[in-house]
Amino acid sequence: MRVTRRGILVGGLVGGGLAIGWLLRPRSFPLPLQPGPDEKAFDAWIKISRHGVVTVAVPQVEMGQGITTLLPQIVAMELGADWRQIAVEPAPVSAHYANTVLAARWGEMWLPAAPRLVEQPEDLVTRRWAEDNRFNVTADGTALAAYEAPARAAAASTRALLMQAAAQRWGVAWEECTVADGLVRHQEQTLPFGALAEAASRLDPPDVPPLQPVAPAEDPSDFPPGAELAFPRLDLPSKVDGSWTFAGDVRLPGMLHAAIRHGPIAQSSRLETIDEARGKDVRGFERIVKGETQGVAWVAALASNRWAAETALERMQPLFRFAGGVDSAEVEAALDTALRDGHARRVFGQGEMDLTGGALPIQLRYEVAPALHAGIETAAATARLADGLLELWIGTQAPEAARRMAAEAAGLSPSQVVLYPMALGGSFDRRLEVALAGQVARLAQEAKRPVQLVWSRAEEHRAGFPRTPAVAVMAGRPDTNGGIGAWRARIAVPASAREFGRRLIDGDTPAQAIAAVDGEEDALVLEGAVPVYAIPHIEIDQVPARIALPTGRLRGNAHGYTAFFTECFFDEMAHRHQREPLALRMALLGRTPRLAECLQRVASLAQWDGGADQSGLGLACHALRGGYIAAIASVRREEGGVKVERLSAVADIGRIVNTDIARQQIEGGLLFGLGLALGCSTRYVKGRPQTETLGELGLPTLRDTPEIEVAFVTSDSEPVDPGELGVAVAAPALANALFSATGLRFRRLPLFSEEL
Repeated sequence: MRVTRRGILVGGLVGGGLAIGWLLRPRSFPLPLQPGPDEKAFDAWIKISRHGVVTVAVPQVEMGQGITTLLPQIVAMELGADWRQIAVEPAPVSAHYANTVLAARWGEMWLPAAPRLVEQPEDLVTRRWAEDNRFNVTADGTALAAYEAPARAAAASTRALLMQAAAQRWGVAWEECTVADGLVRHQEQTLPFGALAEAASRLDPPDVPPLQPVAPAEDPSDFPPGAELAFPRLDLPSKVDGSWTFAGDVRLPGMLHAAIRHGPIAQSSRLETIDEARGKDVRGFERIVKGETQGVAWVAALASNRWAAETALERMQPLFRFAGGVDSAEVEAALDTALRDGHARRVFGQGEMDLTGGALPIQLRYEVAPALHAGIETAAATARLADGLLELWIGTQAPEAARRMAAEAAGLSPSQVVLYPMALGGSFDRRLEVALAGQVARLAQEAKRPVQLVWSRAEEHRAGFPRTPAVAVMAGRPDTNGGIGAWRARIAVPASAREFGRRLIDGDTPAQAIAAVDGEEDALVLEGAVPVYAIPHIEIDQVPARIALPTGRLRGNAHGYTAFFTECFFDEMAHRHQREPLALRMALLGRTPRLAECLQRVASLAQWDGGADQSGLGLACHALRGGYIAAIASVRREEGGVKVERLSAVADIGRIVNTDIARQQIEGGLLFGLGLALGCSTRYVKGRPQTETLGELGLPTLRDTPEIEVAFVTSDSEPVDPGELGVAVAAPALANALFSATGLRFRRLPLFSEEL
């Protein structure tokens, strides 16, 4: 029996014995920013140099979503800074940056006995847990919701201090001063930030610093694609010229390079044989290291360069002995059995389903295969262990979990690990897994030299955990008015989110995590399954399925398959009862006017014609965490197949902070969803994926990429992250377009796979 901090916390909260003292104890955290010789730090967010450079700490990893521009832009606008003087610094791991929004959303992962206690990010339970665990995880598009307010407050406080410092010099009331373009002004007098920073750092800010009025929502029509904005991306120039540094770019004196091979995905595995002699004649080869991280056996080769490490390891041909290797046929059989015989858990119910006249007349089965992340950058990290201090250069979405994993692997305490956050070359939630940190820490400990570990593409597929497979039976019945009277979804899917939480929060091995959540309800794996339409009788059931394949998070997560189930089934219901798909959607969206507007505008944008007469147009829409999107895919039949010509989308994401970045995120999400629709999957045989290269994944190439049109609805609602909206609607829009073009229904993802 393991006694964990989470177990004690859950027991105390449920029984009431521990909760009060834990919640009310005093809180104090050291300020995380270390100012340079010419800098002054203000709170946990801002540093100002005597030259006037304003450095903004960003506690979320940059992985293409533009967060190293969005948060500095928020600070610059509130502070009154000149955008040309803004710099960015990755924030160190600290309780000051606790992501309480994500902690609340993932409450059932860390507080499974009473997840309803943590439904809101401002709940004291959530804040205490997030602070204690230094939980500044980057995921689920929570950056603006979690950090806009504290970043603005810090900027407002700093602005007040600068105004006070200037007012003292001028002998005026600080409230009479104004700030703009990096200057504090009073009538004809001006002082730059740099000249005021030192004096301002010695003052006390007002208890409630006044905030600037929120800028009006940008009118997206003012910013057509390619237009230069007032806040261009800060990371763009360095990414263009190659100076932006990723984990694989780190170079340290005396550093060795490592290549790795993992055992198969199985209940247990161990290294059986390896022919070390065959690798010793590779110039630069140093040694091998054998290890196990989170129950997965591995062996690594160390060499003076990466080529030598990979070549030596390939020649040594490591072989693993394993038991219970994952097999796709067994996974599919387990899902089928669960769907047919499993005990369903009601996730959502509305109205009373009257089946006295028989079963729901329309019942269709949909299937989704495991989906791979396929990020451009494979896993990479560098570690150096010296004088009892482990330094870790790593791109990760979960920095504190990575620190703890590295500390455990090296036999240190987390306080002896310094993590330097590195940007990611795409992640799509793959870097929420932290086994890499333990591996590179162990290698540095064994080598007694700095070590850089980079996974090959094949190892990325072999050791990565895909988005869960799922099978659904969708059933419905029309009403007498030509609408939809009843709707039922029965979805067989494992408790994938809770399984992931056991690995991330408790440090379970994959096999332990699967066993721990066996048969459990998991609301996160059915996110987006409740239709937004006005249907009087709705039932959404999860049938927990136990599969041997470890699964994890992926961009879009459950919305990537629940939107596919819902929007494809809706389209079939409409066609079977001679209803035009757009008209039927509009008729049932009276309570969701923001989504209805997206539908109307995208119909105009794409010149929607009803999808009839083999026009090749397909429609889908979805609501995701306060954001709304409607998309139309256009496909053309040609000799040998079909071609996706255009994707049109209209989104309502509330108040837009940066239109250019928002457009990039919608475009990227549509392309990512297109990749999931066309491929990005694999079968498993004896614990090994059958697809080990990017070329085998069926991803759209540049010449296959359709024209993409994106428009936004102007809104003053709270801003919503747009990164996952496009992922949700791309596959169902394409599937519905294929029906329009060919008359064939595609009910499996990937759409052109011969089998799951």
